[in-house]
Amino acid sequence: MRLQDKVAIITGGARGMGAATVRLFASEGARVVIAGRDSDKGAIAAVELSRHGEAHFIAANASDAESVAGLFHATLKLLGGLDVLYHVAGISGRRFGDGPLHECTDGGWQTTVAANLTSVFLTNRAALRHFLGEHQPGVILNMASVLAFSPSPQYFDTAAYTATKGGIVSLSRLAAARYARERIRVNVIAPALIETPMAARAAGDETIRAFLGSKQPLSGGPGAPQDCAGAAVFLCSDAANLITGIVLPVDGGWCVSDGQYPVQ
Repeated sequence: MRLQDKVAIITGGARGMGAATVRLFASEGARVVIAGRDSDKGAIAAVELSRHGEAHFIAANASDAESVAGLFHATLKLLGGLDVLYHVAGISGRRFGDGPLHECTDGGWQTTVAANLTSVFLTNRAALRHFLGEHQPGVILNMASVLAFSPSPQYFDTAAYTATKGGIVSLSRLAAARYARERIRVNVIAPALIETPMAARAAGDETIRAFLGSKQPLSGGPGAPQDCAGAAVFLCSDAANLITGIVLPVDGGWCVSDGQYPVQ
């Protein structure tokens, strides 16, 4: 019960890495709010995830300031406080026009930045305002990607997505430095390819899976959502009380492996 009685908001908690984290947080004793845009899917997820502990769904658009304010107000009213924010929500911008820098469209850039970086700014700001206003310690954990500092353009060439993940790292490290004096910890998890609905394109490509066999040798392919959930529980627990400002790759060896491309 490493998170006993801690109140946590997990954005993007209805599926993929977010859902796996909600499941583990709840089983570790946390009281969890799942935040997401799809009310129907969120409500279904909350019912399923409640089997593992206390989980509630609150509809919110993390890219909209008023919606984020409503999310935090509703959480405080429902659960009486807040200890942890874990921002998982984000998108792949390919369908909106993201791609190689010379091909990325204005719409692809703007949509991806709003969903992936502006959203983190808004939720982190709201969490900090709460922690500071209550004069309490707190934990913020953000989701980035190894692509922010270990690019692999052969198969993962999306300029806006990569830029947003780099922005999350920089924003988080600045916040960690600024708010450590208030005992507010800010950390980042940077996964490689994890088998989730958002990663379906890459995970379903036989050539990419073969590449991952050597690029992510610890898993021999895509990682599992549970791998990130375990790291999140540690970083949000009291066992990590002296840890702030870190970027933790959960990558199966991605950052220390070359990866073997097929012979052309």
